[in-house]
Amino acid sequence: MSVTVIIPTYKPGDKFLRLMEGLKKQTLPPDKILIMNTEKKFWKDSVLRGMEQAEVIHISKEEFDHGRTRAQAAEMADSEFLIYFTQDAVPADTCTIENLLKPFRDPEVGAVYGRQLPDKDCRLIERYTRSFNYPEKSRRKTRKDIPILGIKTFFCSNVCAAYRKEAYEKMGGFTFPTIFNEDMIMAGNLIKAGYAVFYAADAQVIHSHNYTWLQQFKRNFDLAVSQADHPEIFKDVPSEGEGIRLVKSTCRYLIKKGRPWLFPQLVFSSAFKFLGYRMGKNYRKLPRRLVMKFTMSPDYWEKKN
Repeated sequence: MSVTVIIPTYKPGDKFLRLMEGLKKQTLPPDKILIMNTEKKFWKDSVLRGMEQAEVIHISKEEFDHGRTRAQAAEMADSEFLIYFTQDAVPADTCTIENLLKPFRDPEVGAVYGRQLPDKDCRLIERYTRSFNYPEKSRRKTRKDIPILGIKTFFCSNVCAAYRKEAYEKMGGFTFPTIFNEDMIMAGNLIKAGYAVFYAADAQVIHSHNYTWLQQFKRNFDLAVSQADHPEIFKDVPSEGEGIRLVKSTCRYLIKKGRPWLFPQLVFSSAFKFLGYRMGKNYRKLPRRLVMKFTMSPDYWEKKN
């Protein structure tokens, strides 16, 4: 199996260094590493010492786009498989790449995504959200699962994901311009074209965020914008039901852990997520000044208009 690892970066820090160290130790090392770095002034060549297979492509902030930047890197790769990481995703062990690629033994699998484990500083509610979205058990998903899993059928994350390049190219590559969610759009296209998407619970990275309520609002706003812009994927599989299921499940978890005093935090966090999502779904009805306040990606809107 020939493999190219692709990592978009912007002001890479300690976690990126840990990611690069983790890639050095993999049981199945990548043939090539393409780093799509935004703004050369924030880059230090010293981070690539001892990694001859790594190449850095510098782009400007104006050129960056979640879909296009990843698609540009894919065009530079001549390998059979593409693996994407974000700069803050740290391999949990030496088998992350090997375990990402194992499911491709099934010729129907077009994409595989890994399990995201919480970091040491991760708060309790977010720690549970990780386990809810990334459970211990692996799963193969096809269009037959849509009536059962709903939008979760299309769930995939480029924090840690691999694609069969042939299937990726048949789908036309990542959609752009994209505010967010290029991974789920690709997974949705693959599922609808008859491919399978595989969740590999044994392909693990350490990755979590302690978002504020406002950041959660903005993130869900952008998520919903991407869904509103791609009704061909998301129209018939609404997300609200999955959100309600997460809230109920988290309540049970907090009771089990004896932490009922965290209920207000869960309520407010969930309310901000829901409001952000509803605003994003209806962004076309909002004045531009509100869109710019609500989004986590103002550069996207400036380029769009």
